[in-house]
Amino acid sequence: MANIISRTPVREQDPIKRAANFEEVCYGFNVEEATREASRCLNCRNPRCVQACPVNIQIPNFIAEVVAGNFQRAADIIAEDSLLPSICGRVCPQESQCEGSCILGIKHEPVAIGKLERFVGDWQLENGSKEVAEIEPNGKKVAVVGSGPAGLACAADLAKLGYEVTVFEALHRLGGVLSYGIPEFRLPKERIVAREIEKVSRLGVKFEKNIIVGRTVTIDSLMDEEGFAAVFVGSGAGLPKFMGIPGENFNGVFSANEFLTRINLMGAFAPEENDTPVRRGKKVAVVGGGNVAMDAVRSAKRLGAEAYIVYRRSEAELPARVEEVHHAKEEGIQFAMLTNPVSIEADEKGWVRALKCVRMELGEPDESGRRSPVEVAGSEFEIECDTVIMALGTSPNPLIASTTEGLERNRRGCLVATEEGATTREGVFAGGDAVTGAATVILAMGAGRKAAKAIHAYLENK
Repeated sequence: MANIISRTPVREQDPIKRAANFEEVCYGFNVEEATREASRCLNCRNPRCVQACPVNIQIPNFIAEVVAGNFQRAADIIAEDSLLPSICGRVCPQESQCEGSCILGIKHEPVAIGKLERFVGDWQLENGSKEVAEIEPNGKKVAVVGSGPAGLACAADLAKLGYEVTVFEALHRLGGVLSYGIPEFRLPKERIVAREIEKVSRLGVKFEKNIIVGRTVTIDSLMDEEGFAAVFVGSGAGLPKFMGIPGENFNGVFSANEFLTRINLMGAFAPEENDTPVRRGKKVAVVGGGNVAMDAVRSAKRLGAEAYIVYRRSEAELPARVEEVHHAKEEGIQFAMLTNPVSIEADEKGWVRALKCVRMELGEPDESGRRSPVEVAGSEFEIECDTVIMALGTSPNPLIASTTEGLERNRRGCLVATEEGATTREGVFAGGDAVTGAATVILAMGAGRKAAKAIHAYLENK
């Protein structure tokens, strides 16, 4: 019976070995493992997993094809809603989305939907894709700002509808946060990200790199001079936040954004191949508890540091994925819970020597439902370190809004947009982190797809 088969374990790289390299941690399923795990699906009449997926992949349908060994058909089903299965299968928080809604998970372990999606995506990459059916052009041009998950999803859906789509990317490599933010050991860049983006390119989408919208070109020039009938802004949230505590300007203090960009996008993880400088601290304290904090602290560990997570709440309140926390502990990351930094201390030359903190205890729940941390009087102490990395979230860069008349931002610096992505400027749509602030890859993709539908409706009625 499907509901009594235990969840299929996933093979992983040994923790001691992987803590010293940037090779992928999880090996994924082979054919036998994938087929066995897929057989656990109950094929529910009203699949809650589909409703819980931000892009509404027809999950039971593709899983049924995996059971039958029809992997190409499984890939085709996923492709109806997502062209990035190998990416999403690796980085999506399935435990709080599709797997969190799995009926089997009520009494047993949920189906490993993410690992099955990854299997299908990887199988397709290795075994070739079907030829893309010729798409009849409709004669209308749409510009997409940013080649991250929101921009890629929007561009793909619009291309399928016959639009001439051009994606403008500020950096020298495509992928947005997929390339600069997520480490190689979680998401391989050449083997996975570049090849997934190539699938979008095969739909006819054009990519222009090293174009900073708001500086190189503007929204106005794209629409008024270059003939784009609509613009989608999926520029992400790359502006880092700091605590505002004394000592944040000392040498050895970084934002997680800068630290990860140097490592991931600029190749600092492979110094024998690249000249990108990055500080390889002996003792590194990462302030924060989200997925970005885990990425930063695990990267620091791989660069040879003794690495700490410093978080003001308890482990139960950590916003990072359970899997990432588990992997971090296996790799020897130390966790300083209920600990809040109050200042950064430096030596006489201005280099970080310690992070001064206070102990915290949990009080009453705050607006999010989590218990608010309260400072314990007289509990100050120091964590010895030579590097501090702030992983406290990010906000959108103000450049596009500041150079586009009529494009409003809210108090958090995010673009104001409807649920469908329409902004306060006619013809301009937005979605993903540029609207919500830093969130997940799959939520950004969902926003990009909604915006594509809204753009199509807008241009059809024009």
